[in-house]
Amino acid sequence: MASMTAQHPDFDDEQAYIWHAYACLDRSREDAWKVRGLTEAGVGGTFQNRFERNAIDEQLVRRLTDLDLGDAALVFGRIDRQGDAPADIESFHIGRLAVADENRDPVVVDWRAPVAEPFYRATGRQPMGLARRRHFVVDGRTLLGIEDELFGEGHLGIGHDEGLDGVDGGLVHTSGLRGFSTLMASIERGRTGQLGDIVATIQSEQDEIIRSPQAGVLVVQGGPGTGKTVVALHRAAYLLYTNRFPLEDQGVLVIGPNRVFLRYIERVLPSLGEAGVEQVVLADLVDDVAVGFDVRESPDAARVKGDVRMIDVIDRAVLDRERPLRDDLVLPFRTGYVRLTAVESERIVKAARRRFRRHNAGRKWLENEVWASIASTWREGGAGPGEIRDALRGTDEMRMAFERMWPYLTPAQLLHDLFGSRALLRSAGQKYLTSDEIEALYRERSPDVDSVRWSDSDVALLDEAFVELGPRPRKNGKIDESDEIRTYGHIVVDEVQDLTPMQLRMVARRSLSGSMTIVGDIAQATGAHAPSSWDDVLAHLPQPRSGRDELNRVIGLSVGYRIPGQIMELANRVMAAATPGLRAPSAVRLGPAPPSFVSATTDTLLDRTVDETLALVEAVDGGNVAVVTPNDMVDQMSDALSARGIEHGRANRSALDSGVTVVPVSLVKGLELDAVVVVEPSRIVTGELQGMRSLYVALTRSTQRLSVVHADELPTPLRAD
Repeated sequence: MASMTAQHPDFDDEQAYIWHAYACLDRSREDAWKVRGLTEAGVGGTFQNRFERNAIDEQLVRRLTDLDLGDAALVFGRIDRQGDAPADIESFHIGRLAVADENRDPVVVDWRAPVAEPFYRATGRQPMGLARRRHFVVDGRTLLGIEDELFGEGHLGIGHDEGLDGVDGGLVHTSGLRGFSTLMASIERGRTGQLGDIVATIQSEQDEIIRSPQAGVLVVQGGPGTGKTVVALHRAAYLLYTNRFPLEDQGVLVIGPNRVFLRYIERVLPSLGEAGVEQVVLADLVDDVAVGFDVRESPDAARVKGDVRMIDVIDRAVLDRERPLRDDLVLPFRTGYVRLTAVESERIVKAARRRFRRHNAGRKWLENEVWASIASTWREGGAGPGEIRDALRGTDEMRMAFERMWPYLTPAQLLHDLFGSRALLRSAGQKYLTSDEIEALYRERSPDVDSVRWSDSDVALLDEAFVELGPRPRKNGKIDESDEIRTYGHIVVDEVQDLTPMQLRMVARRSLSGSMTIVGDIAQATGAHAPSSWDDVLAHLPQPRSGRDELNRVIGLSVGYRIPGQIMELANRVMAAATPGLRAPSAVRLGPAPPSFVSATTDTLLDRTVDETLALVEAVDGGNVAVVTPNDMVDQMSDALSARGIEHGRANRSALDSGVTVVPVSLVKGLELDAVVVVEPSRIVTGELQGMRSLYVALTRSTQRLSVVHADELPTPLRAD
């Protein structure tokens, strides 16, 4: 971080105020613990008394969690509002949480409160009543620098930074950015391996997204470095603040593309005082199956599994398991016989199909109909359906009959049987899939369905199968509400451009009211179903009610804060080749050096990559360095680093916890690092389904320095003019 000095005339007063705010926060924490002790002390009283004590205790525990800021700064700014008279100024300090003193007077205003909005939105032409906006650069409780922006006649929001030695300053009316020096100081800090919040440096276009209405689907289109991920997380925190009831009870769900990404973002919401948000990958939303993210399948199989035609294939596969008997079933009973004819079994199956939308719910009814039908064939009297059921239900013949006519099925059982039988695949898919696509879905059946490791693309199909099958009734014959798919009041989805239509359906069915924030970049779409526009994505998500089309909307982020201009210029050449016509974000700063290209031979590629990695480690001085490789080079690269004694991590095992991390290109999306080495870009292009887009993603991860090491000829966009 750049050195900071205490030159501002208000520096000592502001430092004292920050210490006072922390003292009030500490007192609030102590008071909460005392009150919690009082609620724990008594266990007697009426049920109502105990219920109220437990409710208070639960709120206090949540508040104590929210007050745990860790290393995050409590106070990061101040606004001075102009009153009617020139000397009439009202000041508010802005921070992560609302803090009051012992007299309940506000000391810090929560950044999400309406009074704090001008801190993020005011401009010289629209000052929103401000006379001054002040930004603090802080390290925990220590003030390092102050940056002021003055409003009113003759100022137009001009910024003055004090105590920010070594940081490139800029005037807001020329740069278009709020708190430019503070923003640059934040961006140029070394990466920690986890995404940090931007609550102190939110820009106007970001704030518009964060504070936009909850209803409907909000699409945030943003190129690399525009902050779309962290904006979406701040929006979740804002919605929880403004719609605490009922949103806290309904739940907020954040869906990320992989576990490396989840580990990367896991501290953002807790740092904003929201620790109860559920953060998952799609595989976490299906129960009782093992999903192996390293399970490889052919691109053709993955593509077919993401296609909406699989809805009809799964529906047909369920119908194929609802079958009448081939022959009459004749069973000995008492001194004679009872029977279930094949014709009667066909009538029962057809009736069950008409009565029940979900397969498993129909099994009990079908059983009762079967026993009644069998009982009607006993002519000697004295035996009803119940007695016949008790006598015959344990026989192999009856078990086999029910398994043929209407078996209880889990999603895993249905798909395991389907994919393991060419006959079942042909029956279910002949109207919807080609013969090559059917063959792509076939795989050898495992001896035990519980031992199957499912692929990432199977997850949405398991979910779709659950919708068709429904949960199995419990022993009492009833369906428990907890066995159904849970819905959420708001859903955030990152890297949504890579979700298949089937995965989008899986997300949509978890939405309680259609309220979603989905973020991504069409230019970074690398999946088999890469959309050409956001309409392709929105078609599979909740649709607004009639007459309310304004609820589903697309907002773009145009400014790239993270990526230096020299790197962005190179990456934009790749973007132009991958997705002609899409607008690239504008970089707001230059990096310390242009991208470096290192040529090697096949024999020296790994050694030259290690050399370049060491050079970048030294250049960023304790920062974060990633070595991004083609997926099939991860082991070789890791071995080469180990051979040179370089401690490092692997993204699929340790996320970004190490100073040097080897990252396969398939896991690099959404991450940011101080420096990046991209290895063998031509192999990335040829090895990935959307190769040029994957290269674009790899090139746009660095906040400071980028090196490209190659033995093969460079892709055309990377070659020198």
